[in-house]
Amino acid sequence: MNKTAEDVSRETFRDSISTVTKEGKRRWVYPKKPSGKFYRARTIVSVFLLLFLVAAPFIKVAGRPFILFNVLERKFVVFGIYFGPQDIYFFALAMIAFIVSIFLFTVVYGRLFCGWICPQTVFMEMVFRKIEYWLEGDAKEQRKLNQLPMNPRKFRIKAAKHIIFFAISFAIANIFLAYIIGSDNLLKYITHSPALHAGTFIAVLIFSGVFYFVFSYFREQACVLVCPYGRLQGVMLDENSIVIHYDYKRGEPRGKLRRGEERTAGDCIDCNQCVEVCPTGIDIRNGTQLECVNCTACIDACDYVMDRIGKPKGLIRYASKNEIETGRRPIMTPKAVGYTVVLFLLLFLISFLLINRAELDVNILRTPGLLSQDQPGNKISNLYDIKIVNKTSKEINPKIEVENKNAEIKIIGENLKVKPQSIAEAKFFIILPKSDIKTIKTPLTVNVYANDKVIKKINTSFLARPEKK
Repeated sequence: MNKTAEDVSRETFRDSISTVTKEGKRRWVYPKKPSGKFYRARTIVSVFLLLFLVAAPFIKVAGRPFILFNVLERKFVVFGIYFGPQDIYFFALAMIAFIVSIFLFTVVYGRLFCGWICPQTVFMEMVFRKIEYWLEGDAKEQRKLNQLPMNPRKFRIKAAKHIIFFAISFAIANIFLAYIIGSDNLLKYITHSPALHAGTFIAVLIFSGVFYFVFSYFREQACVLVCPYGRLQGVMLDENSIVIHYDYKRGEPRGKLRRGEERTAGDCIDCNQCVEVCPTGIDIRNGTQLECVNCTACIDACDYVMDRIGKPKGLIRYASKNEIETGRRPIMTPKAVGYTVVLFLLLFLISFLLINRAELDVNILRTPGLLSQDQPGNKISNLYDIKIVNKTSKEINPKIEVENKNAEIKIIGENLKVKPQSIAEAKFFIILPKSDIKTIKTPLTVNVYANDKVIKKINTSFLARPEKK
């Protein structure tokens, strides 16, 4: 049986990517402006995400930043809760949970993250692309404008676009800087001369240039060539994963719609609208592909055409391969159940640790290798080590007392102070009258106070031989 050129094309489409020609040159993608219920829903989600991104570093909870990722000083705040180097296990568990959740959602819902939440998609499609549509028009107008030689009108449009693109990129870089140094420091840097913070200013300019390059030129190549997630999806997806699928059973064989002719072909009228709106330039009718970010633009375009010709919507829709072939839609496969159980256990463990996490950790141990020491006034002492971990944003001036009223505390060195998000260590003597020593090991309860409140009660022992009578 002889194969048509269309059949060969469908079989060999995976041999290359849609944005590169056979000669290895960049094929610029001009996606048609999308519209429809999914695009409106994605716009609402993107507005919420963008507002959160901009506002989060400037929100404060009880004087603390709402979110801070100060990698340089190893200080992190998540939802107003401070985390320091001593809380590294939280980040390890959170990272494992995040990776497991990616596997889970990919196995069940495909690349839902890429199309709806990924910052690259949100910024590209909901910010920069909208500006481009506003200044240059839809796909046809953009293509026509780029083919024209440079003239005053084209220069004005291009200059305005790239100035706005760089301004937004500069703003994005400053917002990300606020997540690292805090909003107060960012506002201080903005009001000062750049020369006073030259290193930071240069770093912001570099990142602004990177963002500008990605969103003005590199674009979909970030998803196709750089992002590892698109390549990993081939390993993580299975036949029950819900991704954007073309219902070939209903749509094939394709055929143009002609008036007055009885239609014997499938529902796909080969209008090519699903290709025209695709931001990565693929034909979703060829099947699941590396370049597809599940942005739903093809669903909206196809639904509009189906509505116009009086056919049911959903020729292109969220579906699994098995659903297209069998009509059944099993979601919780053994693989999905396994990932769900692991994710639930990790989230339970993280929640348990957070609920039981104290803002101050105190450890008091008797200094090993030392015996009791005689003190003036017929008294005797033991030497102890104290270690305090301050997980709050305030300086703590703890006080140490022993419930035994005859006991004295003598701290070696200066008064004990613990700076925010830091660890303090000190040594102190507990001094008792020899008359209070009845056994070799005398039990004591040490109370540690902060802001006139007992933050820790520690039971320890005082070692000394009782006096011989």
